[in-house]
Amino acid sequence: MIVTTPHKPTPEQAAYAAGLAEELGGRFVPRKQDSLSLLKTKYNDNRLLVADDRGLRYYEESEEPLYFHPSMAYVRVKRMRKGEADPLVSLTGCQPGDHVIDCTAGLGSDALVFAFAVGEEGRVTALESERMLYTVVREGLKTYETEHADVNAALRRIEMRHTNHIDYLSALPDKSVDIVYFDPMFRKPMHDSSALQPLRGLANNEALQEESVRQATRVARKMVVLKEHQGSDEFQRLGFERRHINKIAYGVILPT
Repeated sequence: MIVTTPHKPTPEQAAYAAGLAEELGGRFVPRKQDSLSLLKTKYNDNRLLVADDRGLRYYEESEEPLYFHPSMAYVRVKRMRKGEADPLVSLTGCQPGDHVIDCTAGLGSDALVFAFAVGEEGRVTALESERMLYTVVREGLKTYETEHADVNAALRRIEMRHTNHIDYLSALPDKSVDIVYFDPMFRKPMHDSSALQPLRGLANNEALQEESVRQATRVARKMVVLKEHQGSDEFQRLGFERRHINKIAYGVILPT
């Protein structure tokens, strides 16, 4: 993998890119005047990470880069700022001070909604098993700026962990968190969601395991939640009860 910079990087940008290359086991290549296509050809490598003023942009299979952006989560949080209810927050009963584990962080969209809902006294731990996706989102959460200070604070509160969720959940004590949330890649993809195309090649596409649900039910005090396509059979397979359906469905398990 190639890690590069803007055409005219500052010393800080060059050092940052070099540090990422070391962390990820990539090759640091100063950009100079080369185009991204030329860099790929010159080093015979299709995997390219650009670190510039816009944050991290990762290119691989898709012509569109993977990069961090709150997308519709920002719209949802702005509605919450106005006192409107968010369907996921209402469904889970998420409250200020809660501890939420997002087991499949992806681009961190639902983690942001939860982070805003739990407030300064709460905690959101976002788990991501895929190294590149984890790195792009981790860095984005540190630096992305909106026009609202409280939204920026919510972004900074999200604690990213590069780990497999079964391993993480298995190490937790019983009833030690409030909500455990799963949003795996849908078994039946929604192909009209073009924003997810750069994500598909990087995300963990494995089906959710029964052991994951068992561990989640053990550690959750309030609820375990699964987000899936409305036509999915995963709810029945994994023992979730459907609660909210439109284009997407949520399934819940209430721990005993």
